[in-house]
Amino acid sequence: MRSVQLGLGDALVMADVQNDFVTGSLAVPGSAEVVPLLNHYAAAFAARSLPVFATRDWHPPDHCSFRESGGPWPVHCVAGTEGAAFVAGLILPAGTIVVSKATALDREAYSAFAGTDLDASLRSRGTRRLFVGGLATDYCVLHTVCDARALGYRVFVLLDAIRAVDVAPDDGTKAIAAMQRAGAETIEIGAID
Repeated sequence: MRSVQLGLGDALVMADVQNDFVTGSLAVPGSAEVVPLLNHYAAAFAARSLPVFATRDWHPPDHCSFRESGGPWPVHCVAGTEGAAFVAGLILPAGTIVVSKATALDREAYSAFAGTDLDASLRSRGTRRLFVGGLATDYCVLHTVCDARALGYRVFVLLDAIRAVDVAPDDGTKAIAAMQRAGAETIEIGAID
């Protein structure tokens, strides 16, 4: 495995490590396993004074993605609830920038770039490379990574720190392949210098 040297222009994006996706209404299989790995990555970025972003679903109570509103998902990550909180074991370094997404009642937003100021925030910091991990591989990670590539960022997917919903078998594997086709690279914890 080749190593990647962290430096100026790099940022970490941790996608949706929230209670409802770990132990709650839309728990992703194996999701708790990503927490210590993301903590390790976050500490590495913080030690180099590199920006860390934590995204979160922050839905209104009757969001269009909920089954009760005609969507595909159970109620999850309603803004201000315990289910929407970051999991207790996730260690967010001082200065972590929180990005709330899917806040509009009538719009789904899997990507952390959809309807947020993430791109502007990254560009204001001179970010050129993103390191993306979190939940879920086949939804929010996939869409965030593909949007980042479309916006011109070099993207590294933290392969050991993502987990998939896998509504259909192999959705996670297919999502990884789609991210690679979009130009994202995959690395694991030992590759970070």
